[in-house]
Amino acid sequence: MKSNRKRNGGKTGAVVALCVVLVITILLGWIGLTGLSIPPRGLYKVLNWLPTTNADNWPESLSLGLDLRGGMYVEYSGKAPENSEANFDELVEGTMSIIRSRLSDKGYNEANVQRIGVDGIRVEIPDVQDDSVLDLIGATADMQFLDPDGKLIMKGDKVKRAVYAYQDGKHEIAFELTDEGRELFAEATSNNVGKKIKITLDGETLIDATVQTAITDGRGVITGNYTQESAVNTAAKIQSGALPLELTQQKVDKVSATLGQDAVSSSVKAALIGIVLIMLLMIFRYRLNGVIASWALTLYIILLFLLIALFHIQLTLPGLAGVVLGIGMAVDANVIIFERFNEEARKGRSTKASVRAGFKNAMSAVLDANVTTLIAAIVLLIFGTGSIQGFAKTLLLGVVVSMISAILITRFLMNRFVNAGATKMSLYTKLNAGKEVEE
Repeated sequence: MKSNRKRNGGKTGAVVALCVVLVITILLGWIGLTGLSIPPRGLYKVLNWLPTTNADNWPESLSLGLDLRGGMYVEYSGKAPENSEANFDELVEGTMSIIRSRLSDKGYNEANVQRIGVDGIRVEIPDVQDDSVLDLIGATADMQFLDPDGKLIMKGDKVKRAVYAYQDGKHEIAFELTDEGRELFAEATSNNVGKKIKITLDGETLIDATVQTAITDGRGVITGNYTQESAVNTAAKIQSGALPLELTQQKVDKVSATLGQDAVSSSVKAALIGIVLIMLLMIFRYRLNGVIASWALTLYIILLFLLIALFHIQLTLPGLAGVVLGIGMAVDANVIIFERFNEEARKGRSTKASVRAGFKNAMSAVLDANVTTLIAAIVLLIFGTGSIQGFAKTLLLGVVVSMISAILITRFLMNRFVNAGATKMSLYTKLNAGKEVEE
């Protein structure tokens, strides 16, 4: 009696566990597709994260690369200034930081700036087709304060802040100096009352005015025949300072938004068709185990794109290829496990024993295959650039999640199905006559 009660209790617990996982799967899938607003009045929102075939309704949480979203990119080669003793790598990093700052100040917050090779810099700006942005990227922004004799007082690195301002119907640039700059400027204006001083940017005069009184607060306003756009651009150049490297433009290209949307739609459609075909094949070949694999694969896809959204990994076409390859790795792990399960079943072992032995015998092959792929992905991530890194990131994440899916999720589901009473071996595989073993 106690044995029957224990068996019935274990069966009930397994059924409950499967129902809970099913509810979690459906809930996560629904939130992933539609998002979630949490009361009161939808003050808290969970953004959807699962991709769709409709590029216009693409989840906000999934960032698209230039090849999928449309925009433009430019590549530069950098050269250190003459007589510069600074470390070249530091000059490259400084130049990239300034370019990011300029683009961010202009409102291009999703722009991507990365190093290419030894001296190359690649700048990607989504949703932009206007070449005028290139003037902002590569500008040297050499700002100088000159005394009446044309001698340097100080340079633009003493500017703490420069912002666009609009006063009395005019577009202006308001600037604030650092403490050191304030002292230098106060001394210069005090010594030159009644005389002219100049402020130039890249050789162009911004200010050529007579000093009426000493300026001791380190603040000033640059006025001129500015439009709002030119004032914003000039403020951004002043704010970021001069570029540490001399840049030479090597390549400029554009991707239309329409082409990017078509690539998104076709890629997602192809992936969905492939996934459905894989699931059908798995069910046909491995029966109930195929159903378990399809369930685990569904959870794998939901979790993978959730992590891509959380880690803000930008998706590109090569990145999507990494996702598809990761799905293939997840399926491959399940195939190895199920084949080992079938081998044990053909030896006449029970279903529970076949599950246990099948996982034990499959783990070394699964781990070996995934670890070697992980090493390759890490190498590509470290030494690759651009789209290669995008592929490496999604592949790396996909392989890690696939290992978790195979080792934890698939094993959990198989054990719960067996404990729930699905012990007939014919549910899992075809056996020769007389080989059926009951629990």
